[in-house]
Amino acid sequence: MQLTNRYSLYTATLAFLLATTGAAAETPQRSAYFGDTHIHTMYSFDAFMGNVRTTPDDAYRYAKGEAIDHPDGSKLRITGAPLDFLMVSDHAKYLGVFAAQLDPQAPYFGHPDAQELVPAGSPLDRTVRKLQALERGNPVYMGPSIWKYAWKKIIDAAERHNNPGKFTTFIGYEYTPTPGNRHLHRNVVFKGSRVPSRPFSSGDSMNPEDLWNWLDGLRAEGIDALAIPHNMNQSDGLAFQTATFYGEPIDREFAEKRMRNEPIAEISQQKGTSETHPSLSPNDEWANFQIVQYYLNRTENTNPISVFKGGYYRDALKMGLKMQDANGFNPYQLGVIGASDTHLSAAPFEEDRYFTGGRNTPVARGSAYPNYTDADKSWEDFWTPRQATHGTGGLAGVWADENTRDALFDAMRRRETFATSGPRIRVRLFAGDLPDDIAELDDPVAAGYAKGVPMGGTLDSKRSNSPRFMVWAARDPHAGWLQRAQIIKGWVEDGEAQEKIYDVACSDGLVPSSDNHRCPNNGAQVNLTNCSVSRDKGAVSLMTNWVDPEFKAEEHAFYYVRVLENPSCRWSTWDAIRLGIEPNPDLPAIHQERAWSSPIWYRPT
Repeated sequence: MQLTNRYSLYTATLAFLLATTGAAAETPQRSAYFGDTHIHTMYSFDAFMGNVRTTPDDAYRYAKGEAIDHPDGSKLRITGAPLDFLMVSDHAKYLGVFAAQLDPQAPYFGHPDAQELVPAGSPLDRTVRKLQALERGNPVYMGPSIWKYAWKKIIDAAERHNNPGKFTTFIGYEYTPTPGNRHLHRNVVFKGSRVPSRPFSSGDSMNPEDLWNWLDGLRAEGIDALAIPHNMNQSDGLAFQTATFYGEPIDREFAEKRMRNEPIAEISQQKGTSETHPSLSPNDEWANFQIVQYYLNRTENTNPISVFKGGYYRDALKMGLKMQDANGFNPYQLGVIGASDTHLSAAPFEEDRYFTGGRNTPVARGSAYPNYTDADKSWEDFWTPRQATHGTGGLAGVWADENTRDALFDAMRRRETFATSGPRIRVRLFAGDLPDDIAELDDPVAAGYAKGVPMGGTLDSKRSNSPRFMVWAARDPHAGWLQRAQIIKGWVEDGEAQEKIYDVACSDGLVPSSDNHRCPNNGAQVNLTNCSVSRDKGAVSLMTNWVDPEFKAEEHAFYYVRVLENPSCRWSTWDAIRLGIEPNPDLPAIHQERAWSSPIWYRPT
């Protein structure tokens, strides 16, 4: 049964609760909390180079709803509700080496050779090469004492702002191996206050397996942590392979080590969405969402990314499923999370209030042409900068028992997480021997936990040989209305991984076609003169009970949910309309904000 605009008493009450913060909506069936595990401050060398002088304290203040400074002198502030949790994830490599030269209390403050750190006017790639050259001489002003100084600053800020039950902070950092400008970056999240004396960085090893070994060693000492891969779309296929970093075949031990240390992956962030690519999912009409075409660490736009397989989340799920079917282990049984990866101590989660670092102007962002106030000027001959393809920051969603470090971390570990492209869309997924009428029960969530498994879980054929799925989503009350909910299925058939998309719940009383499993167009429109949208189309929430019409009990499979809002203006269009010019024709004028659940895996026994 599908419920869209009709509500039972439970659904109406739940919709009200979900319009509030996670803390206010706390229930025994877990609550949704929104946050960010990927934000940079002045202790990251690249942020510092962009004139960022805000600190981890400022990042936490911003997340809690306060105003902080942009490098251009303007003020940044979230207009919606504050976040529920945040982690500052400054780069471990060169941690604090620039910032130390501004703090008289820092080791080697005012060192006479430190002026060589940042050559004036040097672009990022050249400055990195300069840093690498200086580092080979082991200068004391770039050494361990500086890292420990900055690391303590980050720890102390997280401890000051952590307020269990109201606002959670995590101690963490970013591990940044970039072989050949291909990203194998991870954010490392520590569960509690006990952390190592300094982070493990790409200077220690470029091999992510060495990071996992380090984390295993910390866990043996009672320090739990996990790593979150990000920007897999920038890896040139290295993020998810069938071989190790050194080209050896993956075995069970490797797969278990990876899953022990990396249970979730960052599916969406400012520098692109890593769900899938049109070339990998040609039958997915919504695959071309925030696809970044060029490498982040190269200054020219002449060498676009050309290797996609092994660099996207859905492809990794399929690869892992195939390895599970053939070998009995799966190194890519990954949940999802969203994040921002902004380098301003603040993130633009709201599409109509987009901002960037550096020159924070529409012309620099690529949403306006130079001299746009001149009537004779136009988009003709305008070269669109690569940062124009970047999106707003994504958000992490976590279903947890309470807003504390322990509860949120445990939810990440069990993969009961979801991601959004920015709006606070809530999504749930359960599977198992669920009641036929679960969508009409007074408490369908309780039935989902009692009779099935939530997102992130695994079903085997002993527990359910013909599972039912409950899909539920609620809109962000300050964003768009929901258009459709989809289930993305992957499975292994005759040794090969397959995928298929099913629309399972439609807005406006519509139903999916039995021929192509798609919802009819609900007719929602966007007015490109002012970015207004149809106010009579779309759903506040979507709920359905679904059975896979092509389920085979002997086939390995995964299922995850993707929820789409009605179309709305992209940030670049908002910029253009405010300036009274036509939107950049090289960029999408409208898009569909979305949310993704972690999968549920089916495993035949």
